Amino acid sequence: METIGWPELLVIGLVFVLLFGTKKIPEMGKGLGEGIRSFKAAIKGPTAEKPPEAAETGEAAGEEQPAQKV
Repeated sequence: METIGWPELLVIGLVFVLLFGTKKIPEMGKGLGEGIRSFKAAIKGPTAEKPPEAAETGEAAGEEQPAQKV
């Protein structure tokens, strides 16, 4: 069985662009990337679900911060 070469990939890409259009392809890529990120976070468990800004300041999702004096 032969492998897929550059001409075949070019034809597949051209068909893909004709079917979905140039505006829809970046949206599909973004959705695919978010789905993969979500899947990886679900596999790693609850420790990976912290928002990045909470990890930087030492906050956890459910913890309250002490009141600041004005």
